[in-house]
Amino acid sequence: MVQHAVITGGAGFLGSHLVDRLLREGWRVTVLDNLVTGRLENLQAWQGSRLLRFVRQDVTEFLHVPGDVDAVLHFASPASPEDYRALPIQTLKVGSLGTHKALGLAREKRAVFMLASTSEVYGDPLVHPQPEDYWGNVNPIGERGVYDEAKRFAEAMTLAYHRTHGVPTRIARIFNTYGPRMRPNDGRAIPTFVGQALRGEPITVHGDGGQTRSFGYVDDIVDGLFRLLCSQEDGPVNIGNPDEHTVRELAELVVRMCDSPSEVRLVPRPADDPAQRRPDITLARTRLGWEPAVPLREGLARTIEWYRSVLGGTGRPATPVS
Repeated sequence: MVQHAVITGGAGFLGSHLVDRLLREGWRVTVLDNLVTGRLENLQAWQGSRLLRFVRQDVTEFLHVPGDVDAVLHFASPASPEDYRALPIQTLKVGSLGTHKALGLAREKRAVFMLASTSEVYGDPLVHPQPEDYWGNVNPIGERGVYDEAKRFAEAMTLAYHRTHGVPTRIARIFNTYGPRMRPNDGRAIPTFVGQALRGEPITVHGDGGQTRSFGYVDDIVDGLFRLLCSQEDGPVNIGNPDEHTVRELAELVVRMCDSPSEVRLVPRPADDPAQRRPDITLARTRLGWEPAVPLREGLARTIEWYRSVLGGTGRPATPVS
């Protein structure tokens, strides 16, 4: 029997790649997305497929999906600083009300529930690398708090449904992910740096560029998510690449790989910007048999090639980005 997954935010960057994986694995998929940050073209490869159904819906409202459902995957949320600064209330609502509604659907259908959480639950960490049992260092009232606390609340709500109602749960703490389909104006480091390099503009690096990040190519991250979905791990699992780089190193690498005349320009660092970020993936290695396989240079080469095809010679979107 074909399994049926409902995925909120399935037209977004990471959600659409997960839709691809589920469909290739033979699942039937229903996507719920209000297209605030998602894009229908992310799903166009499956246009006309009887296995994919798209419903434009705000997932903070009542959710109804006819028929049997085997898994509910909650991936709806603004996910970049640009987005959640512009949409703070929507970000909080989708992490709270949206999680509640998606959990209610999973409970009704007796389905597995997967939450797309984030490394941002660790805040500006005082423990490095970050294991799942670290509670984090988060400013709940800062600009980033709307995203950090929405995800922390979502994790608490997910495990409350697991403990109270017996809903089988999976929580993925996803670290910095990059690859094709990231919106050029997303605001995150890699799309920003690649776009600036292709346009020959200065690469804007926050602070002195010494803060670190760990970048996971989207194919690797999706493989980890799929393995987690098919596992029996109820609690949080870090899904990310432990290969750590400074932001300045990343900027300089992008310039070289784009063969760009751009130079690095240092700009003020945003409030609550984490000083370091690196996942401890011991749990994913031992319980899921998963670890990333795509090196940063290889993933960047694929990503830059995609941006060239989308941005063309101007380095700007050929069509408006929703």
